[in-house]
Amino acid sequence: MTNFDQTKIGETGMNSTPYLTGPQVQQRFGISEMSLWRWANDDSLQFPKPMKIRGRKFYRLDEIERWEREQMEARA
Repeated sequence: MTNFDQTKIGETGMNSTPYLTGPQVQQRFGISEMSLWRWANDDSLQFPKPMKIRGRKFYRLDEIERWEREQMEARA
């Protein structure tokens, strides 16, 4: 079973950046793998691009949170 808590990769002490895996992002927004792919590939959405490490995609948590804030502000 996969743990959907924040994943920290490349820890460098206090300056480590939390990353989310694709399934964690999917769970956060309640979307499918295909929807996440569409969001990441639709430039008009400006959804954060993942970084790839050994073929796996990781999303920076701070970029995801910034995108969420921007979406809420756009609706206000």
